[in-house]
Amino acid sequence: MGDPKGFMKHERVVPDSRPVPVRLRDWREVYEPFDTDILKSQASRCMDCGIPFCNNGCPLGNLIPDWNDLVYKNEWKRAIEALHATNNFPEFTGRLCPAPCEAACVLGINEDPVTIKQVEVEIIERAWNEGWVYPIISEKKTGKKIAIVGSGPAGLAAAQQLTRAGHEVTVYERAPKIGGLLRYGIPEFKMEKRFLDRRLEQMVDEGTRFETGIDVGKDLDVKQLKEDNDAVVLAIGATQWRGLPVPGHDLEGIYQAMEYLVPANRVAEGQLDEHPFSAAGKDVIIIGGGDTGADCLGTAHRHGASSIHQFEIMPEPPENRDISTPWPTWPMMLRTSSAHAEGGERVFSISTRQFIGENNRVKSLETIEVEMVHEDGKMKFVEIEGTEREYKADLVFLALGFTGPEQSGISDGLGINYDERGNIARDENWMSTEDGVFVAGDAGRGQSLIVWAIAEGRACAAAVDQWLEGNSLLPKPVTPSTQQLR
Repeated sequence: MGDPKGFMKHERVVPDSRPVPVRLRDWREVYEPFDTDILKSQASRCMDCGIPFCNNGCPLGNLIPDWNDLVYKNEWKRAIEALHATNNFPEFTGRLCPAPCEAACVLGINEDPVTIKQVEVEIIERAWNEGWVYPIISEKKTGKKIAIVGSGPAGLAAAQQLTRAGHEVTVYERAPKIGGLLRYGIPEFKMEKRFLDRRLEQMVDEGTRFETGIDVGKDLDVKQLKEDNDAVVLAIGATQWRGLPVPGHDLEGIYQAMEYLVPANRVAEGQLDEHPFSAAGKDVIIIGGGDTGADCLGTAHRHGASSIHQFEIMPEPPENRDISTPWPTWPMMLRTSSAHAEGGERVFSISTRQFIGENNRVKSLETIEVEMVHEDGKMKFVEIEGTEREYKADLVFLALGFTGPEQSGISDGLGINYDERGNIARDENWMSTEDGVFVAGDAGRGQSLIVWAIAEGRACAAAVDQWLEGNSLLPKPVTPSTQQLR
């Protein structure tokens, strides 16, 4: 490495956040610009560790020590070449990924890990500013047509790889604009959509075609789509949300998280004048303690909610890595997002017994504290008598995750099979049970991380290219059976 003692000289430093009262008045990203000299010192903390576990911790296999070293040496153009070698969209992962690479960092055994995400996002932003990111046009055209259904990170990664391989690629999206949950699920304060639009412009210039407002299986016959193309890639995500079947669940004022986030993002982008059920002045309950719940939390803050509670049935994790998840596994520990720093109350070890309504509208929740126990190798939650409580609620958002892809006109039209987990079944070559129909991302894997989606999109593209051409030079970062962090 450029400075073999860098990790001994410098402590971990991350960007400052804009003051809470200021950032709650807009939808811009929350972090302040990061000083280049500080970034170089952070990159120097990357150790000459011999075996870079960060590479394996990242599903994309990012060449992390390489571009850390190049940033320290001020060789930014070589750094973006190394970064783009494994990752089509580092501006997305550098902002949205939970960074399993940092959890696997060797320095993290007994110190704070390297700020890998921050180095990543600074490399790509420098590259865009310097004009080093430009359309890559295939010199050879294959004449093969490929349809990709879904424009989330898996679909976009597959589309870019296949377009660059010389195929004619069309991406179909049922929403009004391209991006899937990158556009409609991720709030602007986590990733401003100008970064997405900037990358989409590059893809259009490369030759990828985008068709929006088309719900394949309804607006477009899926059998006809298959006949009109040499291959089809299903990257439709895992958008079948999980409900909470307790008494009162059908009261007005109870919404799924995505029913709240999508119109919020459309308002932020100017597609809607106002949110149909803003949290302004309301008492809000968010059920679910994950990233989607935090997205609802930050959005409700910006709407001006009167109070916000976020419920989590699991016990509060420790502040530091627990012995049950030793390095280099993904650590079980308390994570505080920028939205949590803005306010609201997190409540752990709590279960909702019922929703209480008035005039068919939710007004409160009856809850009880629970204890997590293990019996016969299985985990269950036991109610603690005497801990019943009622929370006032004008709005309730369910952020309980997703159970798999929607089984809609696509599956009916193609006759594809599903596995025991409810995902689209596929083989080692990313192909579904229907010949010529491939599956990438959450649709085949189940709800997962953005890095897994991009990695699967890239690998699926290589499989499609191989199937069509008999060989492929596209990289194959993962296989469908790869067992790593979900």
